[in-house]
Amino acid sequence: MKKIFLILSVGFLMTSCATIFTGSSEMITINSNVDDATVKFDGMKMGKTPLNYKVKKSFKGIVTVEAEGYEEERFQLQKSFNAISLLNLLTGPFFLAGAIIDLATGSINKFDVKGVDVELKEEK
Repeated sequence: MKKIFLILSVGFLMTSCATIFTGSSEMITINSNVDDATVKFDGMKMGKTPLNYKVKKSFKGIVTVEAEGYEEERFQLQKSFNAISLLNLLTGPFFLAGAIIDLATGSINKFDVKGVDVELKEEK
C-alpha cells in the first residue's frame, strides 16, 4: 500500500514538467537604435528601451516600439515547442493533467529569442 501511495505521489508531483522546470514566463530584452523609445504590449505601455521585461509564455499579442519622429515598429514574439513538456509522458496516468497545466500556463512553448533589437526609421 505504501509503495502504491509513493508511486502515485511521485507521479502527481512530476506533472506539469515544463511549468515546474522552465516556468510560465521568460525575461525578454528589447533594445532600439533610439534611446527611450516606448515599448507597448498589446497597446499597454510597459516601459522604455532598453527594456528587460518578464513576458508570460502565453502572450500572443503585438509588441510595438515607437518614438517621436520615427515610424513605429510592430512584431510578435516568436515561440516554439518546449521539449521539456515531453517529460509529462513519464508521469503515466497523470500525463493529461500535466499537459493541461503546461498548456494553460503557456509553458508548453518557449520564446525563440531572449532579446530583440529594433531599428526605428525616421519619419519622412
